[in-house]
Amino acid sequence: MRGNHLGEFEELVLLTVGVLFDDAYAVAITNEIGKQSGRSVAVSAVHKSLYRLEEKGMLSSRLSDPESKRGGKRKRLFNITPYGKKALDQSMDLRSSLRNQIPDLAFNWK
Repeated sequence: MRGNHLGEFEELVLLTVGVLFDDAYAVAITNEIGKQSGRSVAVSAVHKSLYRLEEKGMLSSRLSDPESKRGGKRKRLFNITPYGKKALDQSMDLRSSLRNQIPDLAFNWK
């Protein structure tokens, strides 16, 4: 496993995998990120992040059963690993800690 540093987009993908839980596959993740963030995201960027996060040990994946329609494809479903949860927790703690250290005066614009 490599380091647990998360880029902003990786963090967004990891969080969305958690939101979708048992229905987290690339197209659904792409759509959910678009819906939640208002960002236009390419499915190829999501694929790249998913495989990078899996390589880092933060996600695991499995193939679903084939879709019920004739010739139905199997989807690669992703889940957060304990290591992924730890990375998310550390990232959120760091952001929160830094945010809490900003004095109110820094936001006092006139």
